[in-house]
Amino acid sequence: MEIRPYQREALTAIQSDWASGYKRTLLVLPTGTGKTIVFSKLIEEEVKEGRRCLILAHRGELLDQAADKLYKATGLKCAIEKAEESSLESWYRVTVGSVQSLMREKRLAQFAPDHFDTIVVDEAHHALSEGYQRVLQHFGAARVLGVTATPDRGDMRNLGEYFEHLAFEYPLPRAIREGYLCPIQAVTIPLKLDLSGVGVQAGDFKSGDLDSALDPYLHQIAHEMKSYCQGRKTVVFLPLIKTSQKFRDILNAAGLRAAEVNGNSEDRREVIARFEAGEFDVLCNSMLLTEGWDCPAVDCVVVLRPTKIRSLYSQMVGRGTRLATGKENLLLLDFLWHTERHELCHPACLICESADVARKMTENLEEAAGCPEDIVEAEAQAASDVVAQREEALANKLAEMRTRKRKLVDPLQFEMSIQAEDLAGYAPAFGWECAPASQKQLEALEKFGIFPDEIGNAGKASLLLDRLRKRREEGLTTPKQIRFLEGRGFVHVGQWQFETAKHMIDRIAACNWHIPAGVVPSEYVGA
Repeated sequence: MEIRPYQREALTAIQSDWASGYKRTLLVLPTGTGKTIVFSKLIEEEVKEGRRCLILAHRGELLDQAADKLYKATGLKCAIEKAEESSLESWYRVTVGSVQSLMREKRLAQFAPDHFDTIVVDEAHHALSEGYQRVLQHFGAARVLGVTATPDRGDMRNLGEYFEHLAFEYPLPRAIREGYLCPIQAVTIPLKLDLSGVGVQAGDFKSGDLDSALDPYLHQIAHEMKSYCQGRKTVVFLPLIKTSQKFRDILNAAGLRAAEVNGNSEDRREVIARFEAGEFDVLCNSMLLTEGWDCPAVDCVVVLRPTKIRSLYSQMVGRGTRLATGKENLLLLDFLWHTERHELCHPACLICESADVARKMTENLEEAAGCPEDIVEAEAQAASDVVAQREEALANKLAEMRTRKRKLVDPLQFEMSIQAEDLAGYAPAFGWECAPASQKQLEALEKFGIFPDEIGNAGKASLLLDRLRKRREEGLTTPKQIRFLEGRGFVHVGQWQFETAKHMIDRIAACNWHIPAGVVPSEYVGA
């Protein structure tokens, strides 16, 4: 099977991580971009080297899917470790295992700690649970790859307790831009739903409370859906089975052909097949379809199960991001959830790396309520708005800095000047990133001309040093040039070439440190 360029990048990055000494590494790919293909190809390489591999998952559908994709991609067959099936007597080098079965003490004790050389954890956002940890700690010497569709580094702070490094991340905007996922149109529905009385349990909203809070609005939501979902293949996520069934009936009464599936549905496969065949317009479910189900033709997702967990939100939206013939985009309906808790996931959580940009994008979408907005364009606008706000704050800070005559450059000034959103919005995720910057890092930053006291952690210091070295190789302006010229009113000096900045500084020096005649700093373009 021919793999895509980004999948080849991912494979190389994982192998490089392992070669560098990171035994537990992460791969982040959006839903629909072929994570199973990537780890299948990785396992193929591991088997060629004589290693024994385990694919660990928490649901039967995921295990079946992994075994099927592995065979189609590589020709490798799997042993099964689930319920009554055991892999111990199998000669296959690959095992797909149910964490619910393997976590049992007697079953786990049958395996030597070095039985598996490589472990792949599918849907790795579950890896910190007690069951997964029991299995992973038992096979403590194995190299581990965690695979998840978590959309941003903020969600990986907890995963950083176990995983040591992020090997590769394929951002959703890049996947859309490169044509591997469909564009997403988000629309904020101007219907305010009150969640202020909903309790929290295990880090997310209580399903029972959500059901009570949602119930008074179901008829209004159905009315809104009739306006937006006509002609679309729609999946709706709801908090409880009884809510899902009730909403199905309301949708049918409103004139939409709706069906419902849940974990207790004996005819689940038949209903899903009929939905895929076009007999129904809408498929309601109580969180059953978040993982292990693919229907590329789905082009509308309605999230009526509000959540604070980005990985869960990403899984729900991911049911509609795949490409399909005749499919132009995915319509994502978002409601004006009223809650005092600001961690609630919105479409911005799918795409924004910075919390500031996510907040601004959500504000912008709410101001444009009722109008579909392309999320890539909405993110770009929000980023631009945040940059403008930061530049205003920076201008005030620069005015203050001029009076302090500091010789070194403030990190924020450098980041804004070179327009490095990834630096300005950086948040540490893994253990080594959260540690204080080392003395060696601080000395290197000061040598480059950066004031090091405001660098709060080793991850930020490492990222900043990498960027500084790369800029030096590319012949771009130094931090000291940026500080000098922007301190005299020139703008975005970070985009200039080193020689251009040097020439202007020489001209200023020749004019007894005054701006040369005819030069207007705020209008001067030096790039």
